Amino acid sequence: MTITSPDNQHLKEIRKLNQRRRARQQSGRFVAEGEDLLAAADAAGWPAVERYCAAGSGLQGTEVEPKLLAAASELGSGTRVLGVYEERWAPAPAGPLCVYLHGIHDPGNVGTILRSAEAFGAASVAIGPGTADPFGPKAVRASMGAVFTVPLARAATLADLPGTTVALDAGDETTPTLGALALTPQSQPVTLLIGAEREGLPVELMQRADHLARIPIVTHSLNAAMAATVALYEASRMARK
Repeated sequence: MTITSPDNQHLKEIRKLNQRRRARQQSGRFVAEGEDLLAAADAAGWPAVERYCAAGSGLQGTEVEPKLLAAASELGSGTRVLGVYEERWAPAPAGPLCVYLHGIHDPGNVGTILRSAEAFGAASVAIGPGTADPFGPKAVRASMGAVFTVPLARAATLADLPGTTVALDAGDETTPTLGALALTPQSQPVTLLIGAEREGLPVELMQRADHLARIPIVTHSLNAAMAATVALYEASRMARK
């Protein structure tokens, strides 16, 4: 049976999940769009609760008239297939290498950080106050499937985080680089603290962190995702020593 009505309740729910964080929070569900993301979910053993495809596409799922599926999609060009998934949250952030995100408003940055966390073997990503929903459509797309493989946990305070906490700070030359701290994630868990795109980390949080570290650059700043990627690379390099 093909869905041909724009008033179909399933399509209405998909639009709500794509557009409203509250709807995702209340239902505990989110949407992933596109063949690559759904293949990543399948590979991770994360089954879809519901799966829809454009009629005539030959893809797996309940068939939907293509224009209606495109109208429910958050992709500018529409999509041929999408799935609705149950959110998964780990009970607590875990090491040996964890990334904590505080006040990162841009969902694209959140998703990119998830992708970098996967690439450099982080054990978890902790979502702190003011951070964009990692299960929002832009974050899910930017993660390139990492949302299905990197454990996510909520963290309200530094006390929720594992091991030694290292706050990334633009700082000045008196702030040591991450490499100069000589941390060993393989023997003592390390949590990297990443702050908002403009404001950075709150002063009180930086004061409570075990260490401050900077990334030596020749310009004034990196965005949150780029800074997290560089820090993850350096932390993973230290773990391999």
